[in-house]
Amino acid sequence: MKRSNGESVNPRPVGARLWPRRLGWRLALGFGSVVALMLMALALASLEIRSITHLTQRFATQDMQRLLRVQTLSLYTEGAGNALLRLMNAPREHRVLEYTEVDERNRRIEGIIASLADLLDDPAQESTLQRLVAARAAYSKAFKATVAEIERDRPKAAMRVYTEQVQPSLEEMLIESNTLINRERERVERQMLQAQKSFEQLAKWVAMLSLLAVMLAIVLALRTTRSVVTPLAQLEATALRIAGGDYSSPVLATSAEEVNRVGQALTTMTTAIAARERDIENLAFRDPLTGLPNRTYLLKPTAEQEGRNNCLMLIDLARLKTINESLGFATGDTLIKEVAQRADTVVKRAASSGLIGGHYPLVTHLAGGRFAVSFSAPDRPTVERLRLQLEQAMAQPVLCSGYSVDLSLDYGFADSTGQNAPRPVSTLLRNAEVALHAAKRAAVRFAWYSEAQEAARLSHLGLVSDLRVAVATSQLQMWLQPKFSLSTGRAVGAEALVRWQHPQRGFVSPAEFVPFAEQTGYIGIVTTWMLGEALHILALWAPHHPELSISVNVSTRDLQDPKFCSRVKQLIELHGVDPRRLRLEIVESGLMEDPQHSVAVLHALGQLGVQLSIDDFGTGYSSLAYLQQLPVSELKIDRSFVGHVDVLPATQRLVKSMIEMGHGMGLLVTAEGVETEAEKETVTRLGCDVMQGNLGSGPLHGKALQAWFTGLGPVPA
Repeated sequence: MKRSNGESVNPRPVGARLWPRRLGWRLALGFGSVVALMLMALALASLEIRSITHLTQRFATQDMQRLLRVQTLSLYTEGAGNALLRLMNAPREHRVLEYTEVDERNRRIEGIIASLADLLDDPAQESTLQRLVAARAAYSKAFKATVAEIERDRPKAAMRVYTEQVQPSLEEMLIESNTLINRERERVERQMLQAQKSFEQLAKWVAMLSLLAVMLAIVLALRTTRSVVTPLAQLEATALRIAGGDYSSPVLATSAEEVNRVGQALTTMTTAIAARERDIENLAFRDPLTGLPNRTYLLKPTAEQEGRNNCLMLIDLARLKTINESLGFATGDTLIKEVAQRADTVVKRAASSGLIGGHYPLVTHLAGGRFAVSFSAPDRPTVERLRLQLEQAMAQPVLCSGYSVDLSLDYGFADSTGQNAPRPVSTLLRNAEVALHAAKRAAVRFAWYSEAQEAARLSHLGLVSDLRVAVATSQLQMWLQPKFSLSTGRAVGAEALVRWQHPQRGFVSPAEFVPFAEQTGYIGIVTTWMLGEALHILALWAPHHPELSISVNVSTRDLQDPKFCSRVKQLIELHGVDPRRLRLEIVESGLMEDPQHSVAVLHALGQLGVQLSIDDFGTGYSSLAYLQQLPVSELKIDRSFVGHVDVLPATQRLVKSMIEMGHGMGLLVTAEGVETEAEKETVTRLGCDVMQGNLGSGPLHGKALQAWFTGLGPVPA
């Protein structure tokens, strides 16, 4: 047999031609045969169930009814004697209620006996019922005799009648009632046995038909499976190839029309998936703002990229946050796109000219104003030349919304030149991040990654982690540097300085751990610990030198804490110290980060009675308008103005202006960092009130602090 195109086609066998080509018909044939057998089983079961149902209904409406009534009769008979005893023992005024209950029980007993006469159809049961009626008659007679004696108020006679007549008749009734119950139970058991035999017979027939249905189903399933499993295995293999990215799977041709349609649908799906995958990959690996590859693409382990580029340059657009806040995010986006375009142009030009390796140079937009350039370079001077080319490209300002905005970039470099094995991109990116942060901290435009930077970063992270433990285990120490009045020479107080004696690292400078504690938010626990220590010392000093105060430095983060004022109040109340003896020193520059909130917090502290000082005055950019609003009592001139003030006339004029301004606002003026007698004489002549520095005393702790306090002597009258 041939097709119209001349190809030969093998004719299907007769059995195969009788077997439908469509899976739907095959399944219909198989399921139809199985369903027919199951319907036969159900019909047989239905007939048998109908018979059983009739038996069950008779059991529920007649047999169980008789059994329940006989059981109820037995219960009421047992309770009749107890009710009669309660009647005999009840006072006359309560007998009406007892009569009611006794009469109700008697009526129910009579009613049940009467109903049983209509329900019983067994001669033996009827004979038992007749004996029960006779016993009931005897009980009624005895009951009336007992009631008569009760009404005559003859309790002994009533009890005698109860014992001799009532109890025997009741016992006879119980015997006959139990006989009825036992015979009814035997009858019910016989019926249940009959029903069980019917169920067993039904189960045998249903099992035979079910077995026949299962065998037929197995035969049909094997025949159907044989024509489906092989094509499905081919479809599975095709799907696995598609999952692996091979979209050139062939079209399947089988004897089942449905499988053929699935194969055609799979081919259509393959084409659609390939198109969508291209779109998804573009969305996943491309930054929509700049059109550059993104971080995900940079870190993607591709053969073209991994192991070839040995340098990574991290670029950060400076002042982007300020630009967004001042000129809007649209302006910021314009700058980001401009940086992306210029950087991409420079890198491509450098690659084409041979300055950097042409294997796979790549510019990616990571986030915000941050970019990464991955490339290959023979040495670091080559990287520096590329940076200079980028700087030249960014020199031209960008006109945005009528404003000319300069493009200022910071750089972090990481490389794997000279390494035995090239570092992966993820490692270079992390190292470049460390270098960029190092450049920002050092206020330089760029920095190369070094192991020292990594060690310092990890060291600082370790210090921050250990700081909470240090507070809890008393590793911190509070040192006090005395402050002296320049007019009397006597001590007026001290400034508290924190020191850390680490069990492994030894002494840790405050300049090393305090800035990181402020950045991470741990400075709050340090301030709280210092306040507690200072108030403890003030409580010890109070009996002998109540005029002394202690100053504690307060971080800007402390002023931003809404619970700071309440925490200070609790500590003062805990130690019982006059709040005027505690001074809180606030750095001038910190006030201007959030001046309105800072003013409100300082007023709340002032209402507690705490003295407030402006520390390092002259180094910040605070507004005099805000200073006038603050409830401060002291102005501390920074040591940068006090050092060598005796030989610097210009500095003397500046310090004198600060002192006069402080006195004009009614503030006590303190000079910090007084080291020489000449500096002391100069600040005294300029009008300063208090001095602090190594000339008077350095920071003291332990025995040295106790010796200084002991040597103060009595307070002058």
